[in-house]
Parts: sequence; C-alpha cells; structure tokens
Amino acid sequence: MLETTQNPLDDPATDPFEVAREAARQLAEKTGVEKHDIALTLGSGWGKAADLIGETVAVLPAHEIVGFSKPALEGHAGTLRSLRLANGKHALVIGARTHYYEGHGVRRVVHSVRTAAAAGATTMVLTNGAGGIKEHWKPGTPVLISDHINLTADSPLEGATFIDLTDLYSKRLRDLARTIDPSLDEGVYTQFRGPHYETPAEVQMAKAIGGHIVGMSTALEAIAARQAGMEILGMSLVTNLAAGIQKTPLSHQEVIDAGREAEPVISALLAQIVEAL
Repeated sequence: MLETTQNPLDDPATDPFEVAREAARQLAEKTGVEKHDIALTLGSGWGKAADLIGETVAVLPAHEIVGFSKPALEGHAGTLRSLRLANGKHALVIGARTHYYEGHGVRRVVHSVRTAAAAGATTMVLTNGAGGIKEHWKPGTPVLISDHINLTADSPLEGATFIDLTDLYSKRLRDLARTIDPSLDEGVYTQFRGPHYETPAEVQMAKAIGGHIVGMSTALEAIAARQAGMEILGMSLVTNLAAGIQKTPLSHQEVIDAGREAEPVISALLAQIVEAL
C-alpha cells in the first residue's frame, strides 16, 4: 500500500534528530513511560522474545508515531511495544524495521534507533535473520555479530561527521551473552543492499573479505546507534546457508519457516540475555 502522507524525514532540510526527539515525546505520551532504558529491534525469527522479556505496558502501531512507516515485510509486526522489566526498567521493542531496499532513504532506516536513543535507551539490541557462510551453522543457529561490512555504499552519517567504529558491537555484551549460552559463536555480518538475494559469487566475495553472515539490515542501524552513544549487541539467526553454500534455491518462505521453527529457543535465549543486561 502506498503511503498517503509525507514523512518529514523525506525533506532534506529537516533535522532527523529533531524528528527523533518529537517521536520520543509522542512515544512517552502514548505509552505513559517517560524513559526507556534499552531498545530491541526484533528481526525475522526473534519476535516472540517480546512476550518473555517483561510486562507489556503499551503496544502502538508504529506509523502513528512521527517518522515511522508501515512495515513492508511479512514477519515484522509494525508495532512499538513498551515493556516493564523485572528490575523496574523499561524496554522498547521495535517491530517496525524499515529496510534500506524499500527505497525510503537512510534517515528512515535508522529513525527507530534514533528515536530509541532520544527516548533514553543506552543499549541497542539489533537482531536479524540472515544467511550463513560457515557450513556448520545450520538453520536455526543464533550467532553473535562481532563486526560488520557495509556494502550498501551508504551511511546514516551526514556531512563531516566522523564516528569511530572500532568496537561497534560491544565485546562486553558479547561476553555477557556467552555467560547465558557459552556455545554462542560469532561472526562478521555483511549487509548487502537487497532486496534480491546474493549470488554465489557475491557470497564468495563476502567470505574473501572477511564476512561470515550475509543479510539486508543492521549495519546502517548500528552506525546510527554508535553515533547516538549507545552500546550495541548484534545477533543473527541463521535462517539458511547463503547462496552457493546452500545447494538449493533460496526463498523468503524458507527464511520465514526457519525463523518460526527456531523462534521459541532463540526468543528464550534473548530474554535471558536482556535480563542479564
């Protein structure tokens, strides 16, 4: 469905951080929660974690908050959910990811992260469903993201904005996650533009330059989260082996099915990790 209202982020003269601050104000007003301490973007296969993390305070259609869009992809809820954790803190669960391949521009891709930061979140958990390059990663395997390669040829940073990405995905948080599940492996996530799946040759290129996981999200959001001063935990669910590694054709249905099958296990894992944060 085509959007019928103009998104303020589409105007290059608009300050995207001001839009994020207004979105955070609206979020606080509609949820009754003044400050969210942690934010989670739940990608394919991770959605059930929201039911296990804490008590739901409010659920909002994301497009009712300035700057957000209706979801374009099956498997994404299109909601913003406020949760009260057992320790009294609050988590913002983002089920309204805008993907780069939708063609709305990077500002909209990272608006959820900037809104979370404006709402007070200091920790950003970014999850996704992705293709694995390591053959021993079977579908349903959760993998910690240790670094990324951004092949979108784009950035959420505008102008002469220089941000250090040396420890973009927090080692402290990866180590903490392994106290919950010591078997968790890690790898370098490679974001392609999409929406087509990568060719076998592109997967081999990603492997040659140090990639272990391929997908169509997360890297741009992580850069924006670092710019906002957030500590980042990234996790991928291997929904399939990448093209050429897997010998059969890829399909979006395969991604959805693998996510649904793994969802109970990885959601419980993520809930335990959030409890430990």
